[in-house]
Amino acid sequence: MDQIKILAEARTEQGTGAVRRLRRTGKIPGSVMKMNKGGTELIKFDEHAFMMAMRGRTGKQVLVSLDINGAEVPALLREMQNDVLKGTPIHVDFSEVSLSQKVRITVPVYLIGEAKGVKLGGGVLEQVLRSIDIDVLPTDIPEKFDVDVSALDLDQTMFVRDLKLDPKFTVVTRGELALAVVKAPDDVPAAGAKPGEGEAAAAPDVIKKGKEEAPAADAAAKKEEKK
Repeated sequence: MDQIKILAEARTEQGTGAVRRLRRTGKIPGSVMKMNKGGTELIKFDEHAFMMAMRGRTGKQVLVSLDINGAEVPALLREMQNDVLKGTPIHVDFSEVSLSQKVRITVPVYLIGEAKGVKLGGGVLEQVLRSIDIDVLPTDIPEKFDVDVSALDLDQTMFVRDLKLDPKFTVVTRGELALAVVKAPDDVPAAGAKPGEGEAAAAPDVIKKGKEEAPAADAAAKKEEKK
C-alpha cells in the first residue's frame, strides 16, 4: 500500500466552540494515539489536502505518514467522523504504529467469478462472511481481498481455511467459519413464502373433517336409544 503523507500540526483548540471555529477555517481536528509515550496528541490539518490524499481509498484502515511540526509519525487511520449532511470529514483519529511490527486489522472480502453451481446447476450463491481479521505489517495492509468462487458447485461451502493468501498475511479469523455457500434451488425459500404456510393450510381440513363426522355420531347414538 502506498503511504499517504499528511502535513499536520499540534493543536490547542478544544471544546465544541473552538473546534467549530477551527473547521470554519478549513482545518480538520484529529488525534493520534501514541505508541511509546502513551496518551493522545491533538492535531489539525488542512481539509482539502486530506480529502485529495484520501481520494480513491476504500479501505477503513489506511497507513499514513503524519508530519507533525516536522516530526514524521507513521500511523493508521482508525476512525473518521463525517458530517451527516455534507459527508465531509469533521474529525479523524489515528494510531501510531511501528513499520516493523504487525498490526491486527479487518479486511473486507469480495466474491468474484460465477460459481459453477449457479451457472450450471441453477443454485444461489450466498456470502456468509464479508470480512476477515488478519495480522500484517503496516506497509502491507490490503484494501480488500478478492476471492474467486468459480469452482464452487451445488451444496458446496468455501471456508476461511480455504483462502489462498500471501504468507505475509496471518489470518486470525477461525478457519472453520464459512465464507460462501452455493445452495441448491430446493433449499432456497420461494419469494414471499412464510415459514409454516403449508402446515397452516392443512390444519382447517382436519378441523372441518372432525365437524362433519360429529352429526353422524349423534344420529347413531339416537338410534341406539330408540332400540
